[in-house]
Amino acid sequence: MAKLYHDSDADLGVLKGKKIAVLGFGSQGKAQSMCLKDSGLNVIVGLRKDGKSWVDAKKNGMKVAEVAEAVKGADVVMVLLPDEVQGEVFKSQVAPNLKKGAALEFAHGFSIVFKEIKVPKENDVIMMAPKAPGPMVREMYVQGFGTPALVAVEQDHSGSAKSIALALAKGIGATKAGVIETTFTEEATSDLFGEQVVLCGGVTALVEAGFETLVKNGYQPEIAYFECLHELKLIVDLFQKGGMMHMWDSVSNTAEYGGLTRRDRVITKETREEMQVILDEIRDGKFAEEWMKDAKSGMKKMKKLEEAEAKSRVEVVGKGIRALFETKAPAAKKPAVKKKTAAKAPAKKASAKKVAAEPAKKAVPKKKPTKKTAKK
Repeated sequence: MAKLYHDSDADLGVLKGKKIAVLGFGSQGKAQSMCLKDSGLNVIVGLRKDGKSWVDAKKNGMKVAEVAEAVKGADVVMVLLPDEVQGEVFKSQVAPNLKKGAALEFAHGFSIVFKEIKVPKENDVIMMAPKAPGPMVREMYVQGFGTPALVAVEQDHSGSAKSIALALAKGIGATKAGVIETTFTEEATSDLFGEQVVLCGGVTALVEAGFETLVKNGYQPEIAYFECLHELKLIVDLFQKGGMMHMWDSVSNTAEYGGLTRRDRVITKETREEMQVILDEIRDGKFAEEWMKDAKSGMKKMKKLEEAEAKSRVEVVGKGIRALFETKAPAAKKPAVKKKTAAKAPAKKASAKKVAAEPAKKAVPKKKPTKKTAKK
């Protein structure tokens, strides 16, 4: 059973008076640095001078400096840069300025596990990885809560490495939701596996294969798009809310029977064997080597694959459908303001956010009381 930590297990005081350098102001860098600052900690963001992120960080009230300057004297250095650039930035700008005894922190174990970065023995190496995109991390913090996170210790020179990781988690609100202890290797390899065979690679391949099968058999591309891609979010939301059984309890009996009796014909024994091959490639470093080679050569292979994906029929059809159904909500009329009511706050303008029109939902047969009595 995984070990879980909450607010009472973490002490923000561990970081009081310490200099925290956050490298990067992308999705995670922006969210984490702003949350830590709002938690009363001394944060400086390390960036390329006068770049887009530099301007954005200053606009959001953050102290900024070039990477080398930010690292100098820092007690905690949070490396929140893309995996493919971390090794070079560490070698050229972080290592020469890294304070002896400082903690080096990551939100993903890739660079440590696959030896892109080798940290001196006199430094702590820790991980604090929120399990949500940066904007959600920030949103939940502002609401007074937080998103779950992982913590890990790869190198504990100071003897306080875990306390520092938990304090960082508390600083972004993660300990309010719960923090799970893991290892760098477990996090890095499971994360890559999940991305490749399920979340990114597996889902996109399944969607496209289903879409093309329907179109090839004469179905309208627009209908195929709704059935194989658009409605996927509705199912994933049910997964996220209550797991697979919640999903099965929410869909029609026809959908449940069809899904349970046919899914093993889609994900076959051969598919599962290939999943094992993919995991082996991740664990032995073959994938990391392949990815770093492409990244350092200008991402030629990835760009070629991206171009092909953008031209695929499901993408072309999807753009047309989204343009057709995404409409602006009509602006609400301002209420009439009576004279001599200065004490009242002015009415707020109605939001003009885009809303996507949903297709009419299919009729869902009512569950029979004799079927699976656990369903209520």
